[in-house]
Amino acid sequence: MSDARLDRVPPALLVLVAIGSVQIGSAVARTLFDQLGAGGATLLRLGLSALILLAVLRPRVLAWDRAQWAAVTLLGGAMGAMNLSFYLSLRTVPLGVAVTVEFVGPLLLSLVQTRRAVDGLWALLAGGGVVLLGADPQSTAPLSGLALALLAGLFWAGYILASARVGQVLPGLDGLAVALAVAMVLVLPYGATGALAVLDAPSLLLGGLAIAVLSSVVPYGLEMAALRRMPTRVFGILMSLEPAAAAVSGLVVLGQTLGVREVTALLLVSLASAGVTLGRREGAPVPQPLE
Repeated sequence: MSDARLDRVPPALLVLVAIGSVQIGSAVARTLFDQLGAGGATLLRLGLSALILLAVLRPRVLAWDRAQWAAVTLLGGAMGAMNLSFYLSLRTVPLGVAVTVEFVGPLLLSLVQTRRAVDGLWALLAGGGVVLLGADPQSTAPLSGLALALLAGLFWAGYILASARVGQVLPGLDGLAVALAVAMVLVLPYGATGALAVLDAPSLLLGGLAIAVLSSVVPYGLEMAALRRMPTRVFGILMSLEPAAAAVSGLVVLGQTLGVREVTALLLVSLASAGVTLGRREGAPVPQPLE
């Protein structure tokens, strides 16, 4: 869809579609784990996303200086670690639960940035939600899977900071395209064996392409179009719907149902995220989905 057509779509709708696209992409990725493994799915997602964006954008990397390359390399490292740890968590943790726990990372970053007394209450809400998930003796999600989701969230916070730095030194999505390639190289040792399954079943490549398009290409294009016409505070509040969108995608695509405890935790973390976002100064970095 061209920029002119996107500009006729309400920006809030663009963000909602982007959120849905990311979570559907994660659900589709989970369906490929039996054939590709979590590492293989991660590698295909990053590699194909990089190829698409590099082909479209054609960044002039030979003209980049040392500071630009350093920023892109740091972003690629954060992206690779974030995606791999998140996909590893999805092996044992329902999608809605994994995104809820992962959201703690950018939420903690927001709490550090705002530094208001009332944010302590939002932190307690979010912490209560995570405790609900980890302290449930009947939960099917092991602590190891929840720990991986939390680790992905911490890398997500690092990704937000690194992305802001790349945005300062490079135009448009050029830095993102190359960072995806860097992330692919870093994940290669963990996903190469699984990704080789496409040689025996080429149809898996279509699944990998679907993940790349749904999780990276479509949402980033929509988010960029929306942010041109939407305050970052409103964007951040809408991002608080990520855990709910993940739960719906997990239910529809994977048949994963959440109990009362999981839904309560989801609501607490989402409410905390929205509350912190309302107090964020305009123009501050906001969480962007790249699970």
